[in-house]
Amino acid sequence: MFKKIAVIGAGSWGTALAISLSNKGHNVKIWDINEEHIKELEENRENKRYLPGIKFCDNLRTAENIQEAIKDVDIVLFSAPAQHFRNAFENALPYLKPEMVLINVAKGIEQKTLMRLSEIAFEKLPDAKYVVLSGPSHAEEVGLAMPTTVVSASNDLKLAEYIQDVFMTERLRVYTNLDVIGVELGGALKNIIALGAGISDGMGFGDNAKAAMMTRGITEISRLGVKLGAKIETFSGLSGLGDLIVTCTSMHSRNRRCGIMIGEGKKPKDAIKEVGMVVEGMFTTEAAYELAKKAGVEMPITECIYNVINEKIDAKEAVNNLMTRQKKHETEIFF
Repeated sequence: MFKKIAVIGAGSWGTALAISLSNKGHNVKIWDINEEHIKELEENRENKRYLPGIKFCDNLRTAENIQEAIKDVDIVLFSAPAQHFRNAFENALPYLKPEMVLINVAKGIEQKTLMRLSEIAFEKLPDAKYVVLSGPSHAEEVGLAMPTTVVSASNDLKLAEYIQDVFMTERLRVYTNLDVIGVELGGALKNIIALGAGISDGMGFGDNAKAAMMTRGITEISRLGVKLGAKIETFSGLSGLGDLIVTCTSMHSRNRRCGIMIGEGKKPKDAIKEVGMVVEGMFTTEAAYELAKKAGVEMPITECIYNVINEKIDAKEAVNNLMTRQKKHETEIFF
């Protein structure tokens, strides 16, 4: 049965999912806090700013305000950047009804509070029917209906399966998972490693360096995740290793592109400006660095990237610091 769905946030990922859902037959309304952007979407019937060339079908309409977007829907999908998720959720809160299923697709950790996005949602709405959708999924490819796999995660398996059915198409395959903590952390923390992979590329290093960055990166992601209550097997899945691979290797990745420019010698703030869109890894690095200290978990790659983007050390010094660390046993994950 087709559903009524509101999409809050009309960036590239929110638009791509809105296109996929509406093409499947669902009735979708999309809204964004940027009024001018919404007017452009309605006028052009495509997102020329973030996802050009992909036309909207008749099932995808824009909404003038958040109340209009959410009114009488079955599902509310939040696609605001991670650092704006709290504000988006609070704006929607007066119009949410208990029977609505809430999905979040942003990947990040809130700065200052160090909260995962589901923690923010449950703080505001303890009985929320909440699902996380994550995985290796560039908006540009989903919008074009290229084969993609993602994971639907919830503390309630029936909810995860419900969203699985809503999103599944011949080109978008959805798996389920009960490990919300692991799925959220995998999706957020891989952006840090993608920055590092980009820095490595920008410095002219080869495949060996990138493979090392990715492999040791997933190790420290897993280390923090397990300490915070996640299941280690989640980090071998779509929202862990899968998302890490795609974000570290693709030029669709804003985090990798930003890292490349930093590795080439650009100032971090100038690299962000040149990317022209939100680089979640810059915020997540700050939050993860603090979270790791608070949890007493060693995350050497995260620490080095934190120091580079805050201009405490340069990229060459970061490489030296990582390569000359005290020798370790490879599977010494939790020590």
